[in-house]
Amino acid sequence: MLHQINLFVDTITDKLPAELIDFALVTIFSLIIGLSQRKLYKEKEHNATFGTDRTFTFVGILSFILYQADSSLVLYMGGGLIFGALLVVNYFHKINKIGTFGTTSIIIGLITYSLPVLIDTQPLWLFLLVVVIILILTELKSTLFKFSNRFNEDEFLTLGKFIIIAGVILPVLPNEPMVDFVEVTPYKIWLAVVVISSISYFSYLVRKFLFHNSGVLITGILGGLYSSTAATFVLARKSKSEEEPRKIYAAAMILASAMMYVRILILLYIFNKALFSSLLWPFVILIAVSLGIGVVMVLMNKEELKDNKVAIEQENNPLEFKVAILFTLLYVFFTFVTYYTLEYFGTSGLKVLSFVVGVTDIDPFLLNLFQGTYDVALRVLAIATLQAIISNNILKMGYGLWLTHKKLRKSLVISFGSLIVANIVVTLVFYAF
Repeated sequence: MLHQINLFVDTITDKLPAELIDFALVTIFSLIIGLSQRKLYKEKEHNATFGTDRTFTFVGILSFILYQADSSLVLYMGGGLIFGALLVVNYFHKINKIGTFGTTSIIIGLITYSLPVLIDTQPLWLFLLVVVIILILTELKSTLFKFSNRFNEDEFLTLGKFIIIAGVILPVLPNEPMVDFVEVTPYKIWLAVVVISSISYFSYLVRKFLFHNSGVLITGILGGLYSSTAATFVLARKSKSEEEPRKIYAAAMILASAMMYVRILILLYIFNKALFSSLLWPFVILIAVSLGIGVVMVLMNKEELKDNKVAIEQENNPLEFKVAILFTLLYVFFTFVTYYTLEYFGTSGLKVLSFVVGVTDIDPFLLNLFQGTYDVALRVLAIATLQAIISNNILKMGYGLWLTHKKLRKSLVISFGSLIVANIVVTLVFYAF
């Protein structure tokens, strides 16, 4: 059926002149742009724009006629100059009579005048994309205004740091090994920094601009995407400050760990496709288990969701250069430690090392494993990855027991204990037998 519809559409469009189709598209979308302007400028503000639906449609038709009438484009350019002059007159009239200085409708009018050129010289998808963006930005005027009010003076500095980290530093770094016996390059090290920073920055932006009044659960989920250890630390400390602690905090800590598995799976896919394929099902199972534990805890304490919104401290800007430098130093450190561990103690030494590093930031160690070219089997790398996560989960449980309210300790032991046992079982089932 769909094939027949496509065939019918193709037959119709083949028989119709291309100019007629272009004229129809320019007219229709000029009208739609005009309708969006009418909706934006209500009757009491109607004089703030030079026109709405009919005016924009006539602008599109006029520009199409002038563009098609003269192949040298003299008429089209002359019409553009006259139209621009009329817009200037309208602009100064608006300033004198209404006292407004906005130029949005003028710019949209000029874009409408340019539609015939766009549809004739560019692919149809680009023409449609331009129109859609105009409509979206017109509709989101008030939303964008509210959104911009959430920016503080540091946000553009943060964006600038991200551009420097990803777009300036990374391309100029050499991709040659620093030493002969370890294939680690400045480019690979900084690429790891860029990827981690991107995930952290994404989590930061979502938390700040989409869930700025988020509750405990959202804090755990988005915080876990950034750093499950840091999220556990913050949530445990916050729960202790409440007179009557809620078990929803323990659920949020488990959900943070679920997002840790998601984050590591993303890093695997980016840096080591072979290891990603080997660990895919173990990670899918562990993500499902951690989410299941978190959901069960939420359902068992769903009455606490009525008062889910709590003031959680806003996480610090994740794009600090000192954090990037520390990550780089840890990456280099773990590169050499891993090399010498394998050199002198073999794969058994790597397994012990992976469990030890779990009490630190495991990302530099794991990325070193994912990017490295160590002469070890995928099975050994998979076991080392899972053991580092087990150790890190034990650390988070320790943080929780130490920092949280004593009434939540039983829930933390049960939830984290179940996750740790599941992690051990998955490791044994997939790689030990």
